[in-house]
Amino acid sequence: MLLAELLAASERVAATRSRLAKIDALAECLRRLDTSEIALGVAYLSGDTRQGRIGIGYATLKEALAATPVGAPRLTLAQVDEALARLAQIKGTGSAAERARLLDELFARATSGEQDFLARLLLGELRQGALEGIMLDAIAKAARLPAARVRSAAMRAGGLPAVGEAALAEGEAGLARFALKVFQPVQPMLAQPAEDVADALERLGTAAFDWKLDGARVQAHKSGGEIRVYTRSLNEVTSAVPEVVEALRDCVARQIILDGETIALRPDGAPYPFQETMRRFGRKLEVETLRATLSLSVFFSTACSPTGQTSPRNPHGSVSTRSRNFSRRRFSSRALSPATRKPPRLSTTKRSRAATKASWRNHSTPRTRPEAAAPAGSRSRRRTRSTSRSSRRNGAAAAARAGSRTST
Repeated sequence: MLLAELLAASERVAATRSRLAKIDALAECLRRLDTSEIALGVAYLSGDTRQGRIGIGYATLKEALAATPVGAPRLTLAQVDEALARLAQIKGTGSAAERARLLDELFARATSGEQDFLARLLLGELRQGALEGIMLDAIAKAARLPAARVRSAAMRAGGLPAVGEAALAEGEAGLARFALKVFQPVQPMLAQPAEDVADALERLGTAAFDWKLDGARVQAHKSGGEIRVYTRSLNEVTSAVPEVVEALRDCVARQIILDGETIALRPDGAPYPFQETMRRFGRKLEVETLRATLSLSVFFSTACSPTGQTSPRNPHGSVSTRSRNFSRRRFSSRALSPATRKPPRLSTTKRSRAATKASWRNHSTPRTRPEAAAPAGSRSRRRTRSTSRSSRRNGAAAAARAGSRTST
């Protein structure tokens, strides 16, 4: 496919505010992609590249944009990918000059509109209104598959391009291989807004409220004696957070995936600013030195354990007695010791009790705030974040989420 054809689809998406129209435009474009182009097309239309960020900044792009554009489109998706792959491999002395040269060559082969598209793509500023949810629905429509099935596979696959390629090239059979596995990090399950606690309870029925710490989201995987830790963006950070690894050494389960928050606490139990906690994730050297002054604590809220085969009837991973691969369940003290690593929780159907929970101040960690989730076995899969004025005024925002929280 020519880049110009994909650009036309991107422009149609950006030109409308209709979700359905966006999905239709994306699906039409996806259907016309060759099998070898599907992953590239999904990535580019989602505002990403196969190589990720490759160190191209505004200054380098400004020079490339000075290239005289061609009159007729001739650049293909495969040629763009090849050029970006070469750019990503350049390192060492003279790399900046070589990157600039290769980028100039690429832009000299593009039309004016393609140059603008490539510049925004490389800067991560495509902003065409094709959010992940819209792209997932477009993949489902193009492949003629249930949207819920595609969403489930995407959460387990760790990215849209792989799911798009499997769905469009192989259909249902292709999605079947994206089972929940240890050491394969899972995409976050996103929240949805609610007006207040009452609105959240009306949507969910019985809900479980617990504290949401203002720390860094972590997903810890254990199989036998091997433990790995991943961030919300699915990057492995095991070596940077030895405290999280040590917390799982006492875990009695042979295989388990745990979702929670890690946070740096002062000696009195109050949290350091969020930015201080994040300092630990950027360190590869002198981790033990920083640990001595900025130690991490970890609190897990959701556990997943292997019990058999995948159940397509449970695509969002909510708790169900029929779930047969990694059954997602609320954190239990039997899964991890000590149980103090589990945040406090209140299960209720009553607005008064939920509102009281939402207004509490956490005695040990003042900057935490409560969340709510539908209980195990709930049919609702909606996840809702409350933004009530009273919650904000008390410094605690209530959130309601359906199904066991499996976001990571």
